[in-house]
Amino acid sequence: MSNRDLSSELHKLLARIDLLATSMQRLQDENRSLRHQIEQMAGERAQLVAKQEQARTRVEAMISRLKS
Repeated sequence: MSNRDLSSELHKLLARIDLLATSMQRLQDENRSLRHQIEQMAGERAQLVAKQEQARTRVEAMISRLKS
Protein backbone atom coordinates (compact mmCIF):
# COMPACT_ATOMS: atom_id res chain seq x y z
CA MET A 1 0.00 0.00 0.00
CA SER A 2 1.38 3.39 -0.94
CA ASN A 3 1.57 6.44 1.27
CA ARG A 4 -1.21 8.01 -0.79
CA ASP A 5 -3.48 4.99 -0.16
CA LEU A 6 -2.67 5.02 3.55
CA SER A 7 -3.34 8.75 3.71
CA SER A 8 -6.66 8.31 1.93
CA GLU A 9 -7.69 5.49 4.27
CA LEU A 10 -6.66 7.57 7.27
CA HIS A 11 -8.77 10.50 6.08
CA LYS A 12 -11.74 8.18 5.55
CA LEU A 13 -11.29 6.73 9.01
CA LEU A 14 -11.04 10.20 10.58
CA ALA A 15 -14.18 11.31 8.77
CA ARG A 16 -16.00 8.23 10.05
CA ILE A 17 -14.78 8.88 13.60
CA ASP A 18 -16.01 12.48 13.37
CA LEU A 19 -19.39 11.27 12.13
CA LEU A 20 -19.63 8.73 14.96
CA ALA A 21 -18.63 11.36 17.54
CA THR A 22 -21.29 13.73 16.21
CA SER A 23 -23.90 10.96 16.28
CA MET A 24 -22.90 10.00 19.81
CA GLN A 25 -23.22 13.61 21.00
CA ARG A 26 -26.65 13.93 19.38
CA LEU A 27 -27.81 10.69 21.02
CA GLN A 28 -26.48 11.80 24.41
CA ASP A 29 -28.35 15.10 24.09
CA GLU A 30 -31.53 13.30 23.05
CA ASN A 31 -31.15 10.83 25.91
CA ARG A 32 -30.70 13.68 28.41
CA SER A 33 -33.79 15.40 27.03
CA LEU A 34 -35.87 12.21 27.23
CA ARG A 35 -34.76 11.56 30.81
CA HIS A 36 -35.79 15.11 31.71
CA GLN A 37 -39.19 14.56 30.08
CA ILE A 38 -39.62 11.33 32.04
CA GLU A 39 -38.87 13.14 35.29
CA GLN A 40 -41.38 15.87 34.45
CA MET A 41 -44.07 13.35 33.49
CA ALA A 42 -43.48 11.35 36.66
CA GLY A 43 -43.98 14.54 38.69
CA GLU A 44 -47.15 15.39 36.79
CA ARG A 45 -48.43 11.85 37.28
CA ALA A 46 -47.80 12.06 41.02
CA GLN A 47 -49.75 15.32 41.15
CA LEU A 48 -52.65 13.81 39.21
CA VAL A 49 -52.73 10.74 41.44
CA ALA A 50 -52.83 13.01 44.50
CA LYS A 51 -55.66 15.08 43.01
CA GLN A 52 -57.55 11.92 42.12
CA GLU A 53 -57.17 10.64 45.68
CA GLN A 54 -58.44 13.95 47.07
CA ALA A 55 -61.45 13.87 44.77
CA ARG A 56 -62.21 10.26 45.71
CA THR A 57 -62.00 11.14 49.40
CA ARG A 58 -64.38 14.08 48.93
CA VAL A 59 -66.86 11.97 46.96
CA GLU A 60 -66.75 9.20 49.57
CA ALA A 61 -67.34 11.80 52.31
CA MET A 62 -70.32 13.22 50.41
CA ILE A 63 -71.77 9.75 49.92
CA SER A 64 -71.31 9.04 53.61
CA ARG A 65 -73.08 12.30 54.56
CA LEU A 66 -75.93 11.55 52.16
CA LYS A 67 -76.41 8.10 53.70
CA SER A 68 -76.65 9.61 57.22
